[in-house]
Amino acid sequence: MAKPRDEWFGQAFGKAWKDQAEEVGRFNLAIFGKTGVGKSTLVNAIFGSEIAETGIGEPVTRAEHLYLHQSGTLGVLDTRGLEVGRDNDLLISELRDYLHGMRRKPLAEQIHVAWYCVRAGDRRFEPTEGEFVRALHELGLPVILVLTQVPRSGTRVHPDAEALAASIAALDLPVQDGLIHYTMARDDEFTGQAAYGLQELLDATFRGAPSGVAHAITAAQRIDFDRKRERAEAAIKLATGAATTAGASPIPFSDAAILVPLQLTMMASIAVTYGISIERSTAASIAATAAATTAGRSLVGNLIKFVPGAGTAVAGTINATVAGTFTYAMGHAWVRVCERLAHGELRTVGGALDSDRIHRVFMEEFKSLASRRGPPS
Repeated sequence: MAKPRDEWFGQAFGKAWKDQAEEVGRFNLAIFGKTGVGKSTLVNAIFGSEIAETGIGEPVTRAEHLYLHQSGTLGVLDTRGLEVGRDNDLLISELRDYLHGMRRKPLAEQIHVAWYCVRAGDRRFEPTEGEFVRALHELGLPVILVLTQVPRSGTRVHPDAEALAASIAALDLPVQDGLIHYTMARDDEFTGQAAYGLQELLDATFRGAPSGVAHAITAAQRIDFDRKRERAEAAIKLATGAATTAGASPIPFSDAAILVPLQLTMMASIAVTYGISIERSTAASIAATAAATTAGRSLVGNLIKFVPGAGTAVAGTINATVAGTFTYAMGHAWVRVCERLAHGELRTVGGALDSDRIHRVFMEEFKSLASRRGPPS
């Protein structure tokens, strides 16, 4: 049975998570190509398996040929019942109608980038496929052209794939950066072929998408943790600055009325950035911070003693340095927890969250950072 303080903290964190997720929005990717080119495998390799687990998604046109799968900060639009090259006119007609209506909606509801996928093993690119790519461009979609399942030896791709890419390049199609991306979505244990090309494809996707959905792409993808860390650092910097200003007011630290909401928002933002679900991140946040009370006194009492210079601040007021140090250390300790959660760690054998390990990881990092005199300027 949950303790009252856990319930309060869980509800407060959950609300903050939803607010941050709404602010981040959603990146919507359209993906096209002939049947069997490995579209789902490619999406799953970069964005995780959640989309595949949602089934066929929801139809977005009356004809029910376009489907939008949604999972958190990612949406994927694909087709059912129609084949590129055979049904181009009907596909483009439905897309045109959908995109026209969509452009009146908020950015998070629009389609931002299209991937067009070609399987290298097919060794040919039909003229009708080129026509489809040009039509996508005319509809206003940035198109990224991807060769899938491309064998590679060392740094050299298979000669047949190079020949196919050269024939496509000769068509001078309107694709992002004028590039054709070679990819192998997953490792092949039998041949020893390692996955590759995913980071380059993700980078191209960032370049093609509107800047307003960059945070959503960062949160949705599962391969570039440098980008996630950079976003998390920005959230920590913002919260640390706000906490430092609040601490200098001064404020009564006994109820942490200002600091706790700042820190909750920071932690929720980081959890969304790392793609940690509201259920897991809420449970992990309770475990990490040992559960704050409604006023934040438990959280403060458990952690403030590690901050140099705090003295008897709990009974009186908090100075700017203590407030900043406290928030900075919390943020980085929480990043450490979220990174390990995102890599599938900190769980029991049965898959449940390991609360004791989460608390230990959080406190070790917090103590290390809080023992310094203030966050970096």
